[in-house]
Parts: sequence; structure tokens; C-alpha cells
Amino acid sequence: MGFAYRKKVTKMKVVARNRKARHDYQIEETYEAGIVLTGTEIKSIRQGRVNLQDSYVRIDRGEALLIGMHISPFEQGNRFNVDPTRTRKLLLHRKEIDKLYGQIKMKGLTLIPLDVHLRNGFAKVEIGLARGKKLYDKRQTAAKRDADRELRRKVKERYQ
Repeated sequence: MGFAYRKKVTKMKVVARNRKARHDYQIEETYEAGIVLTGTEIKSIRQGRVNLQDSYVRIDRGEALLIGMHISPFEQGNRFNVDPTRTRKLLLHRKEIDKLYGQIKMKGLTLIPLDVHLRNGFAKVEIGLARGKKLYDKRQTAAKRDADRELRRKVKERYQ
């Protein structure tokens, strides 16, 4: 007699997205990490009161730390609210942290948060191993996007 395994239902809701990240950086790899939060912080995240602008991830003493993410204080939180921009620990496997640390040191890459989402009620952050874009790279990306948009429009006109 074996166990009947059920596929775990995963509900994912994106709470906040770092829109400038994909514009300013070329994303090499992405990772999903848990965040160590207090009770009032998770309540604020569920309300969507998160800002990822100007935040980044640093690896310090073998721990991944999320710096600069702003979580607004929970209205009913009174004395249990904490500093909105405090440094928060990310939950990653040791091998992942070691791999990321090596790539940051060797290749000159950086870690940035791409979005904060809720998966099965738990707050997760998607972090990207990124390389900064130069101004001409940004222009090239914008030109390619405009050309693709124009091509789609022409194809749509032709088949209508």
C-alpha cells in the first residue's frame, strides 16, 4: 500500500514589481527566496503596501540580506510595527547562496529583487542575478521593442 500523493495547489499573487529592474539591468538568472518578516509586515504585504524601488540584495557572512525594501506600517499594528526599510534576511539554500556569492565576486554581477509575491500564503521575493545595462544597451532594447511592435501591427493589418 502506497501513499496517495496530491499535487500541491500553488496560488501565486504578485504584490509588487520592480519595473525599473528589467529596464536598467540584463537579468541572467532568477531565484525565488522566502523573506523573514514580522506579523505586521506580512499583513501590510497582503494589502499590497510594498515598494521595491532602490532595493538590492547583499550577501554578508553567508546570509542573503534584502536592503532598502519599504513595507508600509500596518495601521492596526501600533507598537508591533517595525522600521519600514529595515534589512530583511532572505531564505535560500546554502548552495544557492554560495553560488550567487561566487558569481557576484567573479563576474561583477549584482542581485536585485524583481518582484514580491504571495505563494500559498507565504511572502516570497524573486531575485535576479543581473548585469547593469549601458545607455546604448537601453536604446538598443527600446529600438528592438518598437520594431517588434511595428511588425506585429503590420501582420495584424494584413490578416484582417
